[in-house]
Parts: sequence; structure tokens; C-alpha cells
Amino acid sequence: MAAAQYHTIDLARLGLSRGQGTRLELRVDPGALELAGGDYRFGEGAVETRIDVSRTAAGYALRLRFGGPVAGACMRCLEPARVEVEVDAREVDQPVSRDEELLSPYVSDGVLDLTAWAHDALALALPAQILCRPDCAGLCPVCGEALNEIDAASHRHEPTPDPRLAKLRELLD
Repeated sequence: MAAAQYHTIDLARLGLSRGQGTRLELRVDPGALELAGGDYRFGEGAVETRIDVSRTAAGYALRLRFGGPVAGACMRCLEPARVEVEVDAREVDQPVSRDEELLSPYVSDGVLDLTAWAHDALALALPAQILCRPDCAGLCPVCGEALNEIDAASHRHEPTPDPRLAKLRELLD
């Protein structure tokens, strides 16, 4: 039987006193990501996630950890790509301080939005480029052919004159 998937946590229901903390292991689905016009998916959806919640004098300190594969199109050649990602995110929510730096956008009225936090934390943990392999050569900018499986040195195109310089070329002829 599959474990329940969680979307939110009511922090007050944890019953933590100041200085106390607890660790929760819950299944959370960070959802799909759209990057550079492409869709990227984390694993098979919901993942086992470790959430540490500590009660502070004025609110909560939170930590979220999970890891797994992200799959989608290579950002250079559009072939299937897969990267392993480890997420380790921290948030602080101190609502009595009224300092925006100490207010978590994922906590509203004492309820932590796990799905939104996991989604954003995953997006921030991704590498700058998701590639099918580290040495991906990408696509030819002229014809669009994938350069990974061909000899890039022999793949050439005749240079085409820049149409903006046509009048200058007429003067030279």
C-alpha cells in the first residue's frame, strides 16, 4: 500500500514548545517544472521527504531534504536527459517580527505549503543546464543537425553573405 502524499502541514498541530523540534518523513510531489520552454519531471512524482521543524521563540525554523532524478530534454541537443538532484532547503518563519526577510512565503496562517516549497526548492537545486552528457555538442545553428554523433570538424556550411551589407558589396563590385 502506497504511503499518503502530503500537501500541507498545520504547524500548530505539531504541538511544539519553544526550543523543541521534530523530524517528519512524508511523501511530497514537487510537480513538473517548465524551464526554457521545456517540461522537466522529478522522478515518478511523490518522493520520500525529510522535514525538520523547530519551534523558535517567535515562529519556526524549517528544513526540507529529498533527492532523485529530474528528466526532460537536453538544453543543447533536445535529446532525453536525466540529472540527479539533491535538495536541501531551509526556511524561517517569524511572523511576529514583521520583517519580510523572516517571513516564509510557504507558511500562511500557520500552515506550511509543502508542495510549493518542494517545487521551488527543486528548481533552485537544478544545475544551470540539464544536459544529456557533459560534453554535449548541441545542434548546428545553421541546419539544426545534432552534432553529438557526427564529426563536428567535417560538418560545415558555406557562409552566406549578410543581406544587410548588400549595398556595400554592390559598391565594391
